Amino acid sequence: PHLFTAGRLLPLHKPLRGSPFPRAMRSLARPPRPTKPLPPLAAFVQSMGYVEVKMRWKKDASFDAVPVLAHARDLRPLAALARLLSPSPTPVSAVSKLRRSLETSDRRVASFLRRFPAAFVESVGPEHNHPWFRLSPSAARLQREERDVFAARRADITSRLRRLLLMSPARRLPLTVAQGMLWHLGIPEDYFKRPDFDIGQDGFRILTTGDAVFSEDENHGKELGLIDDGKDQEMPLSVLQMGAIRRFGSAEEVPFPLFPSKGLRLKRKIGDWMEGFQKLPYISPYADFSNIHRGSDVSEKRAVGVLHELFSLFVTCSAERRRLLCLRTHLGLSQKVHLVFERHPHIFYLLLKEKTCFAVLKEAYMAGGHTSIEEHPMLEVRSKYARLMQESQEIIRRRRSGKPVQLDPEDQESEDSKGINSAAIPS
Repeated sequence: PHLFTAGRLLPLHKPLRGSPFPRAMRSLARPPRPTKPLPPLAAFVQSMGYVEVKMRWKKDASFDAVPVLAHARDLRPLAALARLLSPSPTPVSAVSKLRRSLETSDRRVASFLRRFPAAFVESVGPEHNHPWFRLSPSAARLQREERDVFAARRADITSRLRRLLLMSPARRLPLTVAQGMLWHLGIPEDYFKRPDFDIGQDGFRILTTGDAVFSEDENHGKELGLIDDGKDQEMPLSVLQMGAIRRFGSAEEVPFPLFPSKGLRLKRKIGDWMEGFQKLPYISPYADFSNIHRGSDVSEKRAVGVLHELFSLFVTCSAERRRLLCLRTHLGLSQKVHLVFERHPHIFYLLLKEKTCFAVLKEAYMAGGHTSIEEHPMLEVRSKYARLMQESQEIIRRRRSGKPVQLDPEDQESEDSKGINSAAIPS
């Protein structure tokens, strides 16, 4: 055999001296690459790495016993329907088409109204035996009390919406997102629509962008901002910072108050991780976070602090977990922010109710008087709504068993008028 190279034939059976390859093959062989020294391993070792925290959900019956949490799923639709109806009978067709916006748990609005006889009184209409509903005296009193509380404590309640805007780096939120937070903040849900509220006196303004003219949605392309844009203003202290000042005299170290549930045991590596997590620097929800790496533990601690501050602004210090996803991009939170509640069971509790998941801030219910979270002015009204729902369950239970129903004297008069002649009902 021969190899053709440079215009001549070379025999392959004659090896070159000192080389296992022939002369022609040696010219084609590549020289070995020089080895580069490896960097020291300490350059890649972090002081605190990510720990995979997976813990089983532990049921805590103490949270199920709180009426305002146990009936949280139906509390908002009930209060919304109470605002739409009046003490005078109203046909169910006036509210039957609002099921999607009200998000009632029943497929029909009439079925939802019948579940709460202590709040809504049913009667028969003048034509075609259509159902009519009106507010019970107890529900009407709660409506008046809710309006009076907001009028008396308006500055305190609307300041919570201002703090929410200050938590956003842009100091503004899309109007649709702000609208969805009004219920949790204790503000009437028609706050932006009724001119008599005059949101300007509370320091808010609605900004319109160019996209608003191309959409049929009245809130599309609109943003809620501050009249002063939050400039030249000292940022408020968070609830955790005020708690640290009350306990230690300064806010240099801000630990999270931990409230372990009974029977919940953590693995040793997770316990060590949580101990180191408490020692990480605390970043205020109102401070700049542009220099924080998103995948670090400091970023996770900031996310926990943002959610802690957000829940402390809410009426019941709780919210449906999926409702918070709309705030993710506006508050600088990661895409997997919903996993924060699972990784920190000593701070948050997940309440599984009626095919949904509510996140609850434990400090508001387990700290007693040793907390800096101020009770929301509207909490007592929400608790009365929840008690009205419990009374409705008792009324339905007694009706099914054939026992007499004991009502309030004013409600008894309404119950007696349920079976009056349909001609007495205004058409």
